[in-house]
Amino acid sequence: MTDKDISTRPRRRTTLGDVAQRAGVSAVTVSRVLREPHLVSETLRERVATAASDLGYVPNRLASALASAQTNTIGVVVPSLTNGVFNDFLSALHNVFLPAGFQLLVLNSRYTDANEEKAIATLLGHHPEAMIVTGVDQTPGARRMLQHAGVPVVQVMELTDRPIDINIGLSQVEAGHAALRFLMERGCCRIAHLMAPLDARAVRRREAFEQEMVSRGMEPLVIASTRPTSVPLGAELLAALIERHPDVDAVWCSSDNLALGALFECDRRGIRVPEDISFMGFNDLEFCSIAHPAITSVATPRYEMGERTAEIVLEIIRGSGKRPEERRIDMGFEIRERDSTRKAPRP
Repeated sequence: MTDKDISTRPRRRTTLGDVAQRAGVSAVTVSRVLREPHLVSETLRERVATAASDLGYVPNRLASALASAQTNTIGVVVPSLTNGVFNDFLSALHNVFLPAGFQLLVLNSRYTDANEEKAIATLLGHHPEAMIVTGVDQTPGARRMLQHAGVPVVQVMELTDRPIDINIGLSQVEAGHAALRFLMERGCCRIAHLMAPLDARAVRRREAFEQEMVSRGMEPLVIASTRPTSVPLGAELLAALIERHPDVDAVWCSSDNLALGALFECDRRGIRVPEDISFMGFNDLEFCSIAHPAITSVATPRYEMGERTAEIVLEIIRGSGKRPEERRIDMGFEIRERDSTRKAPRP
């Protein structure tokens, strides 16, 4: 078969039979070479490898999985592939799983329950050896699928009292309370919250923030958007806030991107930070420390969460399904104080 023959034939997936025909051996021989290369001669290995390479052959992993009950894949669902918050988490998963011989299948739910449920169904259809899902607010249908998946399931980024299997994250509620207390300790009294998007974790932080304000006799000031978080959106939300509440003296943003955009808008309007308004973000992305002024933020251990998640999954897989004694793991958070918030109460 010539290269011209290959390029002009109908496009279809190259099969084991095509490789066998190209190598001049049987399909059974090709299968044996691919599954147990150490049991055949070097000459035969090279012959089959050359044929497979020439034809661009990719083994059918699903068929192999049905035979061996192993796919060496891990299913992962995150709500965004563009939000930098998930970069560290996914990097940690790759850094642990890839050297261990596992590949990640990552799908994006785009912050919607329906998309998350479809993503979970799709990934389970590929028979992963574990599932990692963001958050704890899966639909009843998604929850049932995960409960009956027969593989380790890890819910990450947030804590719950009802984990499906393993839960690794932080208390979003405690983060909301801590943010308000931090700003109040620095003398702020007209404190607003900018938030986007309206995902469950951000909503829980906002609710805790508002509850803390009400308990202290303060008026909750919230400007929210359903659009994806971004630097330009932060500038827009800050402008809307100043229009409605010009006397605000502190702003906590649901993301660092919003905080950076709000800082730019303050600079454009001649509003001094932190003398006129203090700013605080959430997640502590890397640009927070080099912004001007540097942004105070609630730091979340995203890389460490990913690393811990991957290590536990590998322990379960390699330990014949044995779960760790602690199923709910609180990774905590910390407030990293920088120049965007005043250091002491006003006199």
